[in-house]
Amino acid sequence: MKRMRWHDHVSVNLFWLGLNVRNTALGNVFMPYLIDAFVRPEIKNTALGAMRTAGLIIALLVQPAAGLLSDRNTSRYGRRRPFIFVGVLLDLAFLVAVGLAASYWSLFAAVLLLQVSSNISHGPLQGLIPDLVPEDQRGRASGVKALFELVPLVLIAFTIAKLVAAQQLGWAIAATCVGLLVTMILTVLLVHEEPLKEKPSGSMREPMLRVLGLLGGIASGAAAGLLGGGAIGAVVGLLAWPLAGGDLALMIGVGVGGVVAMVVSVVVGVWGGALATLGKDARTRGSFTWWVVNRLLFLAAATSIQGFAPYFLMSAFGVSRERAIDMNAGLMMVVGLFTLITAVPSGWLADRLGSRRLVYASGLIATVGTLVLLITTFVPNLPLMYVAGTIIGIGAGLFMTTNWALGMELAPRQEAGRYLGISNLAGAGAGMIGAGIGGPVADLINRISPGTGYFAIFAGYAVLFLLSSLSLSKVRVAGAQQAGA
Repeated sequence: MKRMRWHDHVSVNLFWLGLNVRNTALGNVFMPYLIDAFVRPEIKNTALGAMRTAGLIIALLVQPAAGLLSDRNTSRYGRRRPFIFVGVLLDLAFLVAVGLAASYWSLFAAVLLLQVSSNISHGPLQGLIPDLVPEDQRGRASGVKALFELVPLVLIAFTIAKLVAAQQLGWAIAATCVGLLVTMILTVLLVHEEPLKEKPSGSMREPMLRVLGLLGGIASGAAAGLLGGGAIGAVVGLLAWPLAGGDLALMIGVGVGGVVAMVVSVVVGVWGGALATLGKDARTRGSFTWWVVNRLLFLAAATSIQGFAPYFLMSAFGVSRERAIDMNAGLMMVVGLFTLITAVPSGWLADRLGSRRLVYASGLIATVGTLVLLITTFVPNLPLMYVAGTIIGIGAGLFMTTNWALGMELAPRQEAGRYLGISNLAGAGAGMIGAGIGGPVADLINRISPGTGYFAIFAGYAVLFLLSSLSLSKVRVAGAQQAGA
């Protein structure tokens, strides 16, 4: 591999910008906005959770399959770029379908198709850095990648979210399409891949069986979580009934049951997926499995707060969905800015303090930010929400940089790809657990006491942040630098 200059690092990672603009716009702006237009207010959180869950199941299957197919691609245009090109062309069509959706189910279909097309490009994209960047320059390339993953939060706050708030959904879709198209074209033109001369002899069967194992782990975790959370919630509700009365006892039972369901789903799901894909190594390398638990707990809380924020703002401030999207744009900007500001020095700090300590701190900081957010569910105050967003952004910035570094330390170097592939469980499982369970909990409680459902799920996400830090007590990293939490 030849040495890379600064602009090579940019070109290799540029499509991450377009990809994350698309993902953030879809999940944080388009889906909440359109679902609110199509469904009854009392079920919109459940509807959003169901759509996110179904989409992420598609992503969990398509992304690794596309990546494996690109590994074996002998096209004269390279292994990865043809998939990025085709994926984006399909994205453009399905983004238009999102904008033209006239009902919840037509939107549902468009979102699922978009998840297929977007992951056709996403899976192969992950191979560009290992393919083209010398090993001693991959840290620099990963830093540029992280930057392009975080910038969209701020970028969308100024552009796409503002267009939707002004009831210009068509222009917002068009802007998203332009961003995808431009970054794709530049990637195709500027990235130079050597064509694969001979197709690898290995079979796709074993890697895809591992993916199905991950999916089975998530399913088993969700089943255990729902059963355990339902049982504990029922017991808590019955115990609270004589003291609190029927409605309050029901809300307490549903809230506690929802939190238990999320936590059990994470722990059982991760261990089930790890055992299915790693076998006995999941136990002998328990620290790695608990790292995945830590990652899923944090991401389940962080991504779900972002997704439900527009609905919370509509409820707390009594505003229209357009105004809520506009207010959420300001929050996204604050969170994004402080995530970026914190992420930049986090790598330097991790080298001196140890990544485990900073991951531990990130969960505690995000917990504090979410507790501040809880105050606004009873006393709506936009400046206080910005304070909460600032604190959560700082925690997220620390986490995004240092958690992945910790995972690379824990994964055996010779099998890093096999182990780190399990992190897909955290990426896909986050929305499935946080939103898939949190949405129905919010709707059930809101029916009894309007707005209280958001207090319940945000309190649950604070618990997930806290437990993400506590789960690190099970993680052991070699070296005195990592000794303490």
